[in-house]
Amino acid sequence: MTISQTDYESSSAKGETIMEIRNASVSFDMERGDSRVLDSVDLDVHRNEVLGVVGESGSGKSMLASALLDAIVDPGVLTGDVTYYPKNETPVDVLDLDKQELKEFRWEQVSMVFQGAMSSFNPVRKISTHFIETLNAHDYNVEEGMERAQQLLRDLYLDPERVLDAYPHELSGGMKQRALIALSLILEPEVLVMDEPTAALDLLMQRSIISLLQQIQERYDLTIVFITHDLPLIADLTDRIAVMYAFEVAELGPTEEMLERPAHPYTRLLLKSTPNLESPIDEMQPVEGSAPDPVNVPTGCSFHPRCPLADDTCKMNDPEAYNVDATHHVHCHHWEESADAIPMTESSTSVESPTDRIDRPTTRATRRSGDQPLVSLDDVEVHFEKEKGFFDFFSDPETVKAVDGISLDIYEQDAVVLVGESGCGKTTLGKAAVGLQRPTGGSINYRGEDIWDVHDSGGSGTLDWGEIRRSLQIVHQDPGSSLNPHRRVKTSLEEPLKRWHDDLDGNDRKQRILGLLDHVGMSPPEDYFERYPHQLSGGEQQRVAIIRAMLMNPDLILADEPVSALDVSLRVEMMDLMIQLQEMFDTSYLFISHDLSNARYIAEKTGGRIGVVYLGELVEIGPPEQILHNPQHPYTQALRWATPELELAAGMGDDQTGGSPIRNIDIPDPTNPPSGCHYHTRCPEAREVCKTDSPASYQASDAESHRAACFRTLEDHEYWNSDSIVDEEESFDG
Repeated sequence: MTISQTDYESSSAKGETIMEIRNASVSFDMERGDSRVLDSVDLDVHRNEVLGVVGESGSGKSMLASALLDAIVDPGVLTGDVTYYPKNETPVDVLDLDKQELKEFRWEQVSMVFQGAMSSFNPVRKISTHFIETLNAHDYNVEEGMERAQQLLRDLYLDPERVLDAYPHELSGGMKQRALIALSLILEPEVLVMDEPTAALDLLMQRSIISLLQQIQERYDLTIVFITHDLPLIADLTDRIAVMYAFEVAELGPTEEMLERPAHPYTRLLLKSTPNLESPIDEMQPVEGSAPDPVNVPTGCSFHPRCPLADDTCKMNDPEAYNVDATHHVHCHHWEESADAIPMTESSTSVESPTDRIDRPTTRATRRSGDQPLVSLDDVEVHFEKEKGFFDFFSDPETVKAVDGISLDIYEQDAVVLVGESGCGKTTLGKAAVGLQRPTGGSINYRGEDIWDVHDSGGSGTLDWGEIRRSLQIVHQDPGSSLNPHRRVKTSLEEPLKRWHDDLDGNDRKQRILGLLDHVGMSPPEDYFERYPHQLSGGEQQRVAIIRAMLMNPDLILADEPVSALDVSLRVEMMDLMIQLQEMFDTSYLFISHDLSNARYIAEKTGGRIGVVYLGELVEIGPPEQILHNPQHPYTQALRWATPELELAAGMGDDQTGGSPIRNIDIPDPTNPPSGCHYHTRCPEAREVCKTDSPASYQASDAESHRAACFRTLEDHEYWNSDSIVDEEESFDG
């Protein structure tokens, strides 16, 4: 049955309401029509809860956040009601506040943490100045406020003296984001609205900040509204989840119910499309179709063009909120049928245990090991001299060892996925592998010949530099910046064919391009053929970039974070497309990813390997089933722990549920990496020998291609008789 507004309010009041939104809409008057980017939203936020708001890009999540603070930018118009309920005081009509009252409300009652920490700080002012200016602007006692700032920074595992005395560029992304959280709490607000606060951060930093938020929320009695496109990320943090689609709240309920018993077809499809480490690969399916244009939202249920349950009722009538139970509401006429129509798993027997995965038959990666490598990296080093500032003129330059002695073989039709934190050397290693970065040490061979010898000599009898450049290609993370904005799609795609296939005439080139556009789902291809990059979505731009690389008929493609800029619901579709094109063009891939779930999807589907990179070293490599379910290096175990799951309290296992398998949140300075094993300063298993000796790459399991650079893989190493260096008190309890 549907529920009335009164029933909605009473059912929402199970927890005391601190903020209430009624019939909130945001519209922009555009040349092509009225763009409604928030559409009649009703929502209550409960005091001291963590409310997660999830959905695809453009679903209205950020507009909802701005509406909570009446911070819609011009020429946007916010209508409806937003009410704030302070403790034991008169309710506040947020949309009725004057300019000064709104300024006080936004910092002292409800505060905001944005996605881009760097853009939130003035680059020419120290972090301390931002705190002092905020305190002064609100007539707070600066001395007391700075004492609170120092405590907040300590609670966020930062050194207050170092951070407050630093300029923004002197801090890592994770440190800046934590400093921004501390700044948002300096005036002791009751509500913290967080808009994609971890989107630009690595897995370990994301998981660490989520764990810190749990502690901060309890310590300071905060109410948190956490907005994200990544549903697994907040599974362990939130009390309730609101799923947004087409500028409306499609479903709202307790986190456990939303993950285990979602009622809206979109929520169920979104969960099925999300790459993760536990679900069978074949059950991960993209959400068909695309989100609607805000100027042309479908009548009736806005999801009906993509919904497998849609009928005439859905096309004509916009669903009200149906009551699944007292605290779980869904806007769907057919919610009772959704579980049968869209099962979350095909069958209970399809779920493999970790032991089954480890004991699988030998993968293609192992069988390839006896073949001749396509590209071979031998003890490759890439060292950079860090640029000196004006005051560093007389000092010796600092050297960044971006890649520090890595050996790796890539075979025909292979797929290797490199994972690790930002700054660990993944992209530099990838660019070296495809001839875009000259190594400072070691060698890189393509089909048995050193590519830089070929470059310097002007070519050998069998290879020339042009042939190597054609055979080793790259697909960038941001396709928008790699496509010429002034060239139509047809011009960008005809160029490689004209250069490398001069036997084709104009019509042959056009037909080949149209065929590929149609194959990758860009239909009708004649329409896309004539478009400019700005007329394409992010996913469509990436398809064009991939086709352009494939038209070279390359032997190896470096795919640098090719899906990280896409919505979660599109990532499986894009990875499937790249795997299909690999089979069509007989190419190999070297993927770069910070997401272990994406790495698992690609490596399992292609029979490839996952390589783990840390501070310029390849610390572990092997088949995905070994890396994910039998990791031997402590850093791999930490990445595995940090990967969010779609299950509550999911983790590495019973031995990891008590806390984080990492001692320090922040990665060391790459210009001054730790001696011995680079990971020993963060490793919970580190011993004295790790401080002085650097481990080689050892056989890590029965799988021939599984190797790890850790003394713990050797039963008779002196490591086992060495003293532990781990101080229990310095452990980060995540």
